[in-house]
Amino acid sequence: MNIKEAKNYIKDSVRIYLKKDEEGEYRIPIVRQRPIFLLGAPGIGKTAIMEQIAQELGIALVSYSMTHHTRQSALGLPFIIKKNYGGREYEVSEYTMSEIIASIYDVMEESGIKEGILFLDEINCVSETLAPSMLQFLQYKVFGRHRVPDGWVIVTAGNPPEYNKSVREFDIVTMDRLKILSVEADYPIWKEYAIDRGLHAAILNYLDLKKDDFYQVETTVKGRKYITARGWEDLSEMLTLYEEEGIAAEESLVGQYLRDERVVKEFCAYYDLYQKYKNDYRAEEILGGTVSEQAKDKARKADFDERLSLMGMLIDRIRQEIRDNIQESDILNEVMGPLRALKKKAAEDGSADELLALLSKQREGRQKAMDSLQKAGALSARDKKKSRAVVRFLSTCEKTLRTADQADAGETFSLLEGLFQAEVADYREKTQEVQKMLHFLFQFVEDTFGSGNEMLLLMTECTVQEDCAKFISLYGCEDYRRHNEELMLTERGDELLTKIEALEL
Repeated sequence: MNIKEAKNYIKDSVRIYLKKDEEGEYRIPIVRQRPIFLLGAPGIGKTAIMEQIAQELGIALVSYSMTHHTRQSALGLPFIIKKNYGGREYEVSEYTMSEIIASIYDVMEESGIKEGILFLDEINCVSETLAPSMLQFLQYKVFGRHRVPDGWVIVTAGNPPEYNKSVREFDIVTMDRLKILSVEADYPIWKEYAIDRGLHAAILNYLDLKKDDFYQVETTVKGRKYITARGWEDLSEMLTLYEEEGIAAEESLVGQYLRDERVVKEFCAYYDLYQKYKNDYRAEEILGGTVSEQAKDKARKADFDERLSLMGMLIDRIRQEIRDNIQESDILNEVMGPLRALKKKAAEDGSADELLALLSKQREGRQKAMDSLQKAGALSARDKKKSRAVVRFLSTCEKTLRTADQADAGETFSLLEGLFQAEVADYREKTQEVQKMLHFLFQFVEDTFGSGNEMLLLMTECTVQEDCAKFISLYGCEDYRRHNEELMLTERGDELLTKIEALEL
């Protein structure tokens, strides 16, 4: 299966494992909650999906790489205690709490979240001294003398033997206690993730042209060559920062993330071309409706790779604009909840001081919830940005009330309403700008390429990309509607032609 299928399967399994009956007992007893074993090549996103699952379910996540653990750190250190049996005192060996188990309790104490996922990576590479204890752990969730707390699901991961010489093959007894998922690299699925994370457009454009370069692990006479999804993602972040600082990205940099000489050279050559395309075709002019006829003519005469790169660059730019706009919409919607509570308090003839106290409580509650999820590893980058923006707005409202002279709650609330309406007005203005950009993009593609593959590429992106589809659904796009109808008519015409040919008239 691919990594997306594995994510959905694990997410469903965790939900089922945490499902309780009317007595508050887990429907599947703890001893029957088989740990999940995710088996796949290195760098395909096993750790990343665990973070996504925890964030989407709102539960905690504790991650450990088992290759870093000795028997003592995993099971705890021995010490001697005295116990009385049958009236006689004996010295007995006891163990301190496992570092792993202690980490779970730490997260629970800091975040207040009592359910979560314990993710143990490279579990099939444990040391020889620790290996015998793994069977007990996988079946009973026990490290040493201490159990994993109830409400914590165990997910493990490892690499197949061909990728790691340290791998220890599990015996049948151990495998019979696991739910084993085999995962393979899949570029189209990873691309969905990469778009959502805003990876560098040059990387996605290059991989669209050379999909076989997405993932490779190979042993040659010169040594091991490997390219992984993790490598592309890390390279993306570095390229973005290099561009911000005006530093040229050389082969030596790219080679630190892509360990294949051929791919490094070919990607660097493409990246140089990509930078040239950015200068030749200025996205701000195309999306601003001021593109020259010379630029359009150059695009018409360009070869396939150049046209594909141009479309990738433009789609990435509009995608970023739409993503930011949707995030601002989500922030405004999130702010409306606290404002409704304040409006209700004002309508009940509460004093200005009472309004201020409620506002402070709202802000503190939001801050506490954000801190809790962040400590539990259950807060995505997108949700973190939204939460911070909401807290920031509530803090601004609080400062406004503290410096206001109004004693009447109704007048005081009108100040907050004014702040919110100003944010809404700014958002509407930005939305109109994004609508214009989208229109000018459609206009450029239509004027330059007609209804060819470039238009089909743009339409596909607007249809399948979540933020783009949501934006068009909320605010409409006449260009999209018109071309969508044309494409549907074309498909209908092809279908009718096929049926006519089948009749042999």
